[in-house]
Amino acid sequence: MAYNEMSMQDKDQRYRRVRRWVIEAVATALVLLITMMAGCPQYSVYQQRLHGEAELARANANREILVAQARAEKESAALRADAIKIVGQAAKDFPEYRQQEFIGAFAEAMKDGRINQIIYVPTEANIPITEANRLHTQEKK
Repeated sequence: MAYNEMSMQDKDQRYRRVRRWVIEAVATALVLLITMMAGCPQYSVYQQRLHGEAELARANANREILVAQARAEKESAALRADAIKIVGQAAKDFPEYRQQEFIGAFAEAMKDGRINQIIYVPTEANIPITEANRLHTQEKK
């Protein structure tokens, strides 16, 4: 049935339905808009609170990391101090300990190729023996 063939009463009823639908849609849109406008400040506060909580959690995690690093450094320093104390005691108790350490470090340096050449200087009481004195005594004769 075409719009022209409808009775006036049907046309009036259809017009009322469309008008009612438009009024309901506008009213719904207004209620939704008012609700959103009222909720925006509350959502902003909620969002700021969540942001603050996230920052606090991040700061706490960073603090815990720093504390753990400080504890590890403290333990490492204590262990290093103990090692130095042990080495010092060993050097005091065993005088040849330093010579053995030197020979070990020297051997390791040679193995790694950090030492290219060895020059032997004979010593007597840790004082080098030089040949200069020998030439001086030969000239006197």
